[in-house]
Order: sequence, then structure tokens, then C-alpha cells
Amino acid sequence: MFDAVAARYDLTNDVLSLGRTRLWRKEVARAVGARPGERVLDLAAGTGTSSLPFAAAGAFTVPCDFSLGMLAEGRRREPWLPFTAGDATRLPFRDGVFDAVTISFGLRNVQDTGAALREMLRVTRPGGRLVICEFSHPVLAPLRTVYSEYLMRALPAVATRVSSSPDAYVYLAESIRAWPDQRGLAEVVRRAGWSKVAWRDLTGGIVALHRGVRPDGKP
Repeated sequence: MFDAVAARYDLTNDVLSLGRTRLWRKEVARAVGARPGERVLDLAAGTGTSSLPFAAAGAFTVPCDFSLGMLAEGRRREPWLPFTAGDATRLPFRDGVFDAVTISFGLRNVQDTGAALREMLRVTRPGGRLVICEFSHPVLAPLRTVYSEYLMRALPAVATRVSSSPDAYVYLAESIRAWPDQRGLAEVVRRAGWSKVAWRDLTGGIVALHRGVRPDGKP
């Protein structure tokens, strides 16, 4: 499914989010706080757009994605980035190799959320950090109503005009509605072994940033 939308993926996301994706990426970069010499794993990196701020900060950044089509498009655009094919539930990396692991708008698409979070824990060093950016649940009832109507009616219609695979965005709308709320996802992250779990709402809770730290010692 994601192979089919790779070519126009970033453009479609900008249109559907009314330009908010760029602001959300800035907040992710701020939360990750990548520093020179660090190693950052960017999961569900798609074409690599989300990885660029970490690399610009001087961190060795690995964009990783399950979709070979996305990776091919990313290599075409940014051939200097070390794009890596990988399943979030079986990552092809050693234990404790990354200072930070982040995933934006991709955890929702993993079949086993808990397994993916445990794998992220495994490849993160003790004291290393996790940042998740994902669609969530608006905190105000009026916004929830408007947002739900947009997801199920307007989003597929807009995607038909701008996306190379509109059906993928019907799935997107349905998966967002079925996703846990902020507190529910925080509990899933804690159960996977992460400590100091917290979240911050963006755009009224349409998106939430969840953070965690790998405890000292083995997971």
C-alpha cells in the first residue's frame, strides 16, 4: 500500500494536514534533541523527509522503513542517507546501538504495537530516548466532532485529487479512529518497558508526542 503512494506521499500529507505536518516535524526534532555524534534511528521514515532535521543537527541518522517503494524514492531524493529496510517488530540492528529512536505516523501501521516498542527499547542504549509522533484524539468535544467528520468524508475526497493511491487514505482515516487515546498509548509504552513516559498534545490533540527513556540495565 505504501509503495503505491511513495512518489506523492509528502505532498499529499502537506495538503491533507493543511500544512501542519511541517510544524509537527519541527516539534519532533525539538523533542528528540539530536546532538552531534549521536546515533538516531528514524522508523517509518518513508522518503527520509523526517530524518533530515536529525542529520542536520550532526547526528548519524538511519532512516528505516518496511516499504521498499518508499526507500527507493528516498534514495532517489537523498542518496547520502543510509536508508535501511526493516520490520519494526524485528529490527536489523544490534542491542543498545542508538541514542534515540523516533517514529512519526508509523506506529499505528505496525501489526503488533507492543512488539515494536520492545524492539525499539532493545536497540536503544540505557538512558536513551524514545519519541513517538502519532495521530491521537482531540481533547475538546467540538473539535473531535469536526475532526471525525473530516477524517471520514473530506480526507478521502481530497486524497482522490492529490494522491497516487486514494484507497490508502481511506485506510488512514479508519486506522486513526481506531487508535488509542493519549493515555491509552502511554500505558502501552510503559508496558513495553520504557520509563518516564509522558505526552504532549499538538493541534488540540489531533496529534500527540509521546516520550520515554530506556531504564538503566537490560530491558
